[in-house]
Amino acid sequence: EKGVTLAEIASIANVGRHGMSVARDLPVAIERTSYFKPKQAAYSSGISAIIVNVDVETGKIEILRSILGHDCGTVLNPLLVEGQVLGGHAHGIGNAIYEEAKYSKDGQPLTVSYLDYALPTAIEVPTPELFHVVSPSPLNPLGVKGSGEGGTVPLPASVANAVEDALRPFGARIREIPLTPDRVLAAIYGFGKREA
Repeated sequence: EKGVTLAEIASIANVGRHGMSVARDLPVAIERTSYFKPKQAAYSSGISAIIVNVDVETGKIEILRSILGHDCGTVLNPLLVEGQVLGGHAHGIGNAIYEEAKYSKDGQPLTVSYLDYALPTAIEVPTPELFHVVSPSPLNPLGVKGSGEGGTVPLPASVANAVEDALRPFGARIREIPLTPDRVLAAIYGFGKREA
């Protein structure tokens, strides 16, 4: 019975001991790696509009409607672009309402697990009304730009503006994110100051 043990295979494959070589008559493909670095970066852009409901007793924010537009230049893979933008949308909502990195006075992280660091779930992230604008970049041969940023970057400002608008009757001003319930209640009822 012919065979090779796993130990023999491991011994042969162990770099620095026996090594493996390609048979002399077997053609070997030539490999080449190259990089393209454009002279100037091409930036994507995005726009967001948010409608919220703010519970003035608990400080909880509910996003009722989200409209999101972005321009990533030439769209090479529509499914990939949509996934990037939707993921960015969820990340932006997390930045706006939930995610807060806290540190002690001596710089030690206090938010070290998901018990301390809140993230939005699918329940808190509505599916946005999404539209694409395609304006190819003149700065690279494919006309492409980034695709995830258009979903992430505008969301915190949109949410903060929507919350401030909802709290206008209270004279609340929003100046800091994430908009945790404590910050929202402080802005509404003026715990120490009228800004969140």
